[in-house]
Amino acid sequence: MYIPRPIDTSEISVPNRLEKLIERIAENTHDVWAEGRIQEGWTYGPVRDDLKKETPCLVPYQDLPETEKEYDRATALSAIKLVIKLGYEIVECRE
Repeated sequence: MYIPRPIDTSEISVPNRLEKLIERIAENTHDVWAEGRIQEGWTYGPVRDDLKKETPCLVPYQDLPETEKEYDRATALSAIKLVIKLGYEIVECRE
């Protein structure tokens, strides 16, 4: 039987300077999800319908309801906390 054992990152504090990174990762997370759904034949629909493969979330990230954005932000935050917990540093690069 599979028993998930995620690394505990509850003590990790993420610096405020990473807020833009969290938002960008969240947006990318949504785009990856949406791309996958589209490849599976899903389309936009006003309500989720698994039989018709329709979902109201097939919209650009900025058009998502805040509750959906929070889900993607939580995923991004979890990844960043893990990176920090594993001893890596996140440094801003100027392009």
